[in-house]
Amino acid sequence: MKNINLARNEVLVALVILAFCAFAALSDPRFLSIPTLTDLLRNGIILGIFSVGAMLVLVSGGIDVSFTAIAAFAMYTTTVFLLEYAPGLPWYVIFAIAMVLGALLGCINGVLIAVFRLPTLIVTLGTLSVFRGFLLTFVGSKMISALPPDMRGFSRMMMVRGTNADGSFYSLPWAFAALVIVVVLTWFILHKTMLGRSIFAIGGSDESARRIGIHVTRVQFFVYVYVGALAGLAGIIHASMSRLANPFDLVGLELSVIAAVVLGGARLAGGYGTLTGTLLGVALIVLVQNSLIVLGIPSTFQSITIGILILVGTGLPAWQAKRAEARAA
Repeated sequence: MKNINLARNEVLVALVILAFCAFAALSDPRFLSIPTLTDLLRNGIILGIFSVGAMLVLVSGGIDVSFTAIAAFAMYTTTVFLLEYAPGLPWYVIFAIAMVLGALLGCINGVLIAVFRLPTLIVTLGTLSVFRGFLLTFVGSKMISALPPDMRGFSRMMMVRGTNADGSFYSLPWAFAALVIVVVLTWFILHKTMLGRSIFAIGGSDESARRIGIHVTRVQFFVYVYVGALAGLAGIIHASMSRLANPFDLVGLELSVIAAVVLGGARLAGGYGTLTGTLLGVALIVLVQNSLIVLGIPSTFQSITIGILILVGTGLPAWQAKRAEARAA
């Protein structure tokens, strides 16, 4: 047991997940059914993609709160453009367009942060408002239900589909594969490339990274462009799965995303974060949200619960670290 480091959060979060599952199963035995599992996986797709991007930013020593605005902008603008000029494009081209648009918006964050060295939180708070305001003022503010055919078609593509003995239906969309690809690609970048090592190094100390020859500006610029592309992907998948392009969607998920990443052990000071912890954090947030519904607790209580989880997730490791320092002193 001495080898288990609870300060890393993964073990603690896994135990809390098991406790939530047990409690929810006692309240409603159907909670452990295949339909519930596929619903949880489906509900974690968008949150998971956002969280992978947010973790990457935290590892690099920054913080980004504009990704939801980028996602909404890319999703809605792509949909409006397609309906006007190219409604017959295949879904993978549509997704590529949204990712490119998201990457371009990420470029704006990248230039302001990496080139002009402005504070990450201030920049992304500003661009959150700018992107959202520009979208609603110049692109549109009406919900679009008549999506391009291939966007609607993508929502009907299922990896798994079936019916339980009790007649309940379950399905898992191919959109889940997008989350898997994002996780694998991000893991490869972080752990198998010099770029990934540079991201960790910058998060630890950008000045030290410069001294050992790392081009900090390029690496930071890449991080925000990459996160913008992930946001664009998350946005267009969200619109396809919900079969609705709503410019007011997604913005407001920042708290849940940051909660998932922080619970997963990523340090707000930078230099550390794991995909395993991030995915566990996503699983916990999704479980909390669904468990409260199963238990009949009002959805407004979710914000309170998530806030408590953030305080515990950041406070417990800090307390453990201080105790360790006190013992070593």
